[in-house]
Amino acid sequence: MDRAASRNLARNLDARIAGLRSLIHDRDPLYTSAFREVFKAEGLRMVTTLPRTPRMNASCERVISTLRRELLDRILILDERHLALVLQAYLIHYNGHRPHQSRYQRPPNVTTQPARDVTELNDLRSIRRKPVVTGMISEYQPAA
Repeated sequence: MDRAASRNLARNLDARIAGLRSLIHDRDPLYTSAFREVFKAEGLRMVTTLPRTPRMNASCERVISTLRRELLDRILILDERHLALVLQAYLIHYNGHRPHQSRYQRPPNVTTQPARDVTELNDLRSIRRKPVVTGMISEYQPAA
């Protein structure tokens, strides 16, 4: 990517570039020193991935595949503003309610859900359904 294309990319990012701290890229020859200089001038720290590490981007790819599978493949996004609203609602659901296997089926924000014994929930009528993320996902909670 040449200097002009890098400048255009930085210009298109507008005010959003101020919220960024670093730019991660692989060792593709596409990312020349001119490319890096443009983003260094914007105050970004350049991080180059290690050579011969195909699984280095696995975490990012897993998050992207989760977003696509659970959300973006099921809803028609109208514009950038709509995408931001949908992603914000999903982020609240993901961190506050969605069970995570690595956390013993608890969400990352465990303060939102106290630990409950499954044997307490004998009657299915005591469960309430709450649609979230424009109705695409449902959260289930015990009724009070």
